Amino acid sequence: MADWDMRPAQASDVEAVAELRAVVLRADLERLGRYDGQRVRQRLRDGFDPAHTWVIEVGGAFAGCVALRPAEDAHWLEHFYLVPHLQGSGIGSGVLRRLLERCDRRGVLVRLNVLQGSAARRLYERHGFSAESEDRVDVFMVRKPD
Repeated sequence: MADWDMRPAQASDVEAVAELRAVVLRADLERLGRYDGQRVRQRLRDGFDPAHTWVIEVGGAFAGCVALRPAEDAHWLEHFYLVPHLQGSGIGSGVLRRLLERCDRRGVLVRLNVLQGSAARRLYERHGFSAESEDRVDVFMVRKPD
């Protein structure tokens, strides 16, 4: 696994994250008949909150991002994207493990949604998430604290 770190996001990170989102989600959204490059970037811009987002860096360079947004009954894991050439390297598992350990210490439930058919679902299931509900586009998953 490459040497990685996380830093708090800044408002200036939004365009790099929006572009990464368009790249990472493209194949799954095209498969679902829902890819619109402008829309996928704008949805990220509209929901980007640097206060609850971290940038993932490898060797000091931008490699991805993840957000953990507090909500009434849980935290929502959102905007978890890693540059394609680093996917499968163990970085995503390491990032997820770090965030989930924080939630476990606080006794916090974690929720997320993943696109139907996305390979990311297997990552989430390996870390204790289970499907709670689904529709034709998304699978909504939950993880109870250990």
